[in-house]
Amino acid sequence: MKCEICKSTIGETFLKKILGTYLKDAKGKKHIVCFECQKKFNNNKKAMLEATT
Repeated sequence: MKCEICKSTIGETFLKKILGTYLKDAKGKKHIVCFECQKKFNNNKKAMLEATT
């Protein structure tokens, strides 16, 4: 899986869970964001969703 902001590969745990988060936009579409981008945007959901589009 790749981060939709920085396009880097996101690692997974041995149970196939991502080391990042999923964000849902207003239409219900899921966006994948890595841990580094979460820190860069200070977990501001609105700013991260604007960066994915």
